[in-house]
Amino acid sequence: MSDADERDANPLGGRVDALLKQKPQRGAGDVPVLTEVVADELARRRTGIDRAALERIALEVERAVLARLGPELERLVNENLTRALDTALGKALDAVRAELAVSVRLMVRDAVATSVVNALKSDPQ
Repeated sequence: MSDADERDANPLGGRVDALLKQKPQRGAGDVPVLTEVVADELARRRTGIDRAALERIALEVERAVLARLGPELERLVNENLTRALDTALGKALDAVRAELAVSVRLMVRDAVATSVVNALKSDPQ
């Protein structure tokens, strides 16, 4: 059973909820309770800053964050780009090296075969 179900099943829970929902009747000299002070302060804060001021503050914070993060972001991008290029270039060079090795072997094989054929043709035996 969840906490909400237990509270609904318990008659004391209903009474507590009803008490919490009541607004106390205060006289002129009574001290406000904490929830009233906080609610009043929040209401004052909400009405004290206009939308344009919030937009300007947001832009300033954004600029400040980007100014501080910019060099670090550039370093990270360059590092990752360098690593990716090194990997790609290494693979490409390995492939070219393998192709050259095969081509050189074929050229040597053809040259040796041609030399043997020429040597056999010119041999008077």
